[in-house]
Amino acid sequence: MLLVIDVGNTNTVIGVYDGKHLIKDWRIRTERRTTEDEFYVLARGLFAEGNIGSKDIAKTIISCVVPPMVTILDSFCRKYLGHRPHWVDAGSFPSIPIRCKNPSEIGADRIVNAVAAFDKYRTSLVIIDFGTATTFDAISEAGEYLGGAISPGIMIAAEALFMKASKLPRVEIFVPPENVIGKDTASSIKAGIIFGYAGLVDGMVKRMQAEMGTNAKVIATGGLAKLMQQVSETIEAVEPALTLEGLRIISNNL
Repeated sequence: MLLVIDVGNTNTVIGVYDGKHLIKDWRIRTERRTTEDEFYVLARGLFAEGNIGSKDIAKTIISCVVPPMVTILDSFCRKYLGHRPHWVDAGSFPSIPIRCKNPSEIGADRIVNAVAAFDKYRTSLVIIDFGTATTFDAISEAGEYLGGAISPGIMIAAEALFMKASKLPRVEIFVPPENVIGKDTASSIKAGIIFGYAGLVDGMVKRMQAEMGTNAKVIATGGLAKLMQQVSETIEAVEPALTLEGLRIISNNL
């Protein structure tokens, strides 16, 4: 079996594949101060819930944008799984040429998303990942990673508003508000954040498509992708397991 791990700044997504079949996947908080032993205790509990034994894991591949987690997960794999993990970087999948000034700057998660998305759709793409940051990635019709854009994530924006504006409350962002024009403070904040980000998304997509010169297909992933699809005019599909699938594809080509 293959263990795939995507470490983000807020959450870590873990999946276990048997061939092409995703047996089980989990989303946990990224804990920078954990140890390899603590991570094993957590992973063992997750594996048990899926009837997966540590000895069943023959290979591990990881994308990580949190440097402190590299040592922790490397030690976890060596100590408890009996092998070294493969770490994704700009050179992990040469079939996706990276047309950027400094490919090493591109986050591993963005490379993985590009691999999975182009493998499935085989056309020009704009990939939006709603994570700690909201990232936009452009993929050409030939499967080249052209570059992208980064904006603050939705939850970061919401939290910053609560922290910096003394009289504004913290609001939960799980469903779209009924109206753009809020009738109280909470609904006004929700409308501003959710519909405001929808405008950001649609505006960025249209600008990127114009610059690419193609009617690129627009797909989204990340924790708030389904929510944003409901209010966006441009998101065509949501791929919840995009990053995990990209890790599987890269692993098969190692």
